[in-house]
Amino acid sequence: MSDPPLVTRFAPSPTGELHLGNARTALFNELLARHAGGRFLLRIEDTDSQRSTEEHTRTLIADLRWLGLQWDAGPDREDERGPYRQSARGALYAADFAVLEERGVLYPCYCSALELAASRRTQLAAGKPPRYAGTCRDLDAAGRARREAQGLIPTLRFRVPRAERIDFVDFVHGPQSFLSDDIGDFVVRRADKTAAFFFCNAVDDARMGITHVLRGEDHLANTPRQLLILRALDLSAPRYGHISLLVGADGAPLSKRHGATSVREYRERGYTAQAIINHLFRLGHASSEHGFLTLPQMAAAFDAAHLGRAPARFDESQLRVWQKDAVHRMSSSELRAWLGSILPAGLEAAALDAFIEAVRPNILLPEDARQWADIVFGGPLNLAAEDTEVIRSAGSNYFAAAAHAADGHADLPAIVAAVRAATGKSGAALYKPLRLALTGRPQGPELAPLLKAMPAGKARERLARFAGSGT
Repeated sequence: MSDPPLVTRFAPSPTGELHLGNARTALFNELLARHAGGRFLLRIEDTDSQRSTEEHTRTLIADLRWLGLQWDAGPDREDERGPYRQSARGALYAADFAVLEERGVLYPCYCSALELAASRRTQLAAGKPPRYAGTCRDLDAAGRARREAQGLIPTLRFRVPRAERIDFVDFVHGPQSFLSDDIGDFVVRRADKTAAFFFCNAVDDARMGITHVLRGEDHLANTPRQLLILRALDLSAPRYGHISLLVGADGAPLSKRHGATSVREYRERGYTAQAIINHLFRLGHASSEHGFLTLPQMAAAFDAAHLGRAPARFDESQLRVWQKDAVHRMSSSELRAWLGSILPAGLEAAALDAFIEAVRPNILLPEDARQWADIVFGGPLNLAAEDTEVIRSAGSNYFAAAAHAADGHADLPAIVAAVRAATGKSGAALYKPLRLALTGRPQGPELAPLLKAMPAGKARERLARFAGSGT
């Protein structure tokens, strides 16, 4: 028999914005599925009603779509494996809890948060790993009745077998082995009757036909618990792989102190989705493809065997390299949409395209184009004192010749030739005063395209300003 089709998933909790690390996990899961011709699913894990919101769900889905990711089934594309919101799967979890209680695998736990914290402190003080002490594990019916008479509402804990090894092969980290005595009985149903992460995450993977779970390595220690749950329910377990976490330049987990960390923040700053996914593709994944890639090209090049175990350093300077490439590849219409309100209103498409092509090599983010829009289309320029001195030194004859040559259609070669003939200047002495008079900046985009983008008469007006006294 042939192997079943590979199926992956991204299963975020809608409790906040889409973090770059989670975006990379989503990307890798889609690439893993597409490389094998399989399926990619989106599941919303919203059983934490206190922190999960519909607004977070909407923005999370919007961010994933903006990145270009496409899932075969999800909360907006239901199929027979759904529903794909865990908040709508309560009846399924209740049926599983009933089966496990009948099999004696679960038991009610009445311990309060305060009691659990005290037990944890005692274990740590004794140099022991903190885990549930088993206080309620062997309560008889009378003991349970006394606690319920006190109004205590129990959680449900999974009865972890004693002295057992839980072994599995992580397809990133290799063979893994855990001793059940180091795990401790864990909560599978909260006191409010909702399923805990360990439980619903595992059973949903099995029932949705997930064959490969690729997630952050912070979940590695959860895997033996989930394998125990699936075994107790006679459900098939997926293969698990755990990828390294994203860290900042200092090696610490990526956080707000490193700057922007969410997809929304980078999108609002003007970074493109193509730049972001090209950078994320190389973080913790080695590839022989070093150039700019589309999502289908990434899928073709993706190899789970090349996922690294070392922390992946997020470097915004490297992201800027990909951004520069992305901007270079944009069409004029894409650039007009990307630059948005920064572009002056009312200009014809040809004028906008001329401006865009002039400044394209010098912009990474939309805000970079703002000053050049002001320079090309705005009024008189403000010059720094040192720049005013450069213009004064050039002399009024210099600018008289330049202004005369700029009459009508401003053509840089014609202006340069006229100034050279009138003054004999060359090199920086020839070009620097022109740039300062025309743009007010000592560096920037090439002058010839900028001149073509300027409204008729503006170049002559700026040059003529200095053709009288030389100031």
